[in-house]
Amino acid sequence: MKNGYRIDWAEEAINNLDSIIYYLSSKWTIREIRNFYKVLDKKLALISKNPDLFSNSELKLNVKRCVLSKQTTIYFEIKDDNIVILTLFDNRKNPKSIKI
Repeated sequence: MKNGYRIDWAEEAINNLDSIIYYLSSKWTIREIRNFYKVLDKKLALISKNPDLFSNSELKLNVKRCVLSKQTTIYFEIKDDNIVILTLFDNRKNPKSIKI
């Protein structure tokens, strides 16, 4: 892909993102929320441009993982000319609870 893959979000990933933002807004400041979005945008740009940069997940065939922070991992897959963000997983939770 010349300009990178288009990024789509699964409903589970959207719900995870909403939960993260809700938590940040209740416990932290706007500055932390902005910092989170900056890091997320940078990681999504990397995923879009070069998804093979990231390792394969052990959970499911054709699913890759990208560590967003020590608390959060992005799980995604390549479908045709799109990247589908499957979930933003809280690494403090039981790995068996990942929904992908």
